[in-house]
Amino acid sequence: MYAMSLGEDGAELGPLEPRHAEEFLAHLDRGREFIGRFNGLPDVVTDLESARGFLRTYAERAAADTGRLYGIRLDGGLVGAVLFRRFDAEQGVAEAGCWLEPAATGRGLVTRAVRVIVDWAVRERGIHRVEWVVSSGNEPSIAVARRLGMTKEGVLRQSHLNRGRRHDEEVWSVLAPEWRTTA
Repeated sequence: MYAMSLGEDGAELGPLEPRHAEEFLAHLDRGREFIGRFNGLPDVVTDLESARGFLRTYAERAAADTGRLYGIRLDGGLVGAVLFRRFDAEQGVAEAGCWLEPAATGRGLVTRAVRVIVDWAVRERGIHRVEWVVSSGNEPSIAVARRLGMTKEGVLRQSHLNRGRRHDEEVWSVLAPEWRTTA
């Protein structure tokens, strides 16, 4: 995938691959505490080797058609990512996710980027159901689910342990017929 525009503000969505490990690590360092409030990634990717390993894992998932990872760039710099944590074309189910460093929040970047990847999954790959699992305390991520027309299906009570604290997680989803009529 080549970089594609996410709008007139210069934001782009494009590949995030092992060759981007240094940039990826620097991005996580800028947002480590902010991103880590609800996402365990900053506690796993702590140095260049672990950054390269994480990106390699997603390159392997893309090759196996079981996951995808895309960087969000603003003014040429990496500021976040969207991904398919799980992608099962045979069953027609995928789980999307995201993160963003604090300097890039409030611009609609995640909503625009997720819209692109969900549209591709539904229209090009035949995915029937896209899920969004989010900590109940992560209001910006919940707002993304709402803006994308997802339906809240339920709460998994204290299902996610992050930094020694248990979080409730909400499960949101959109089905292909719903997506096609609203997107």
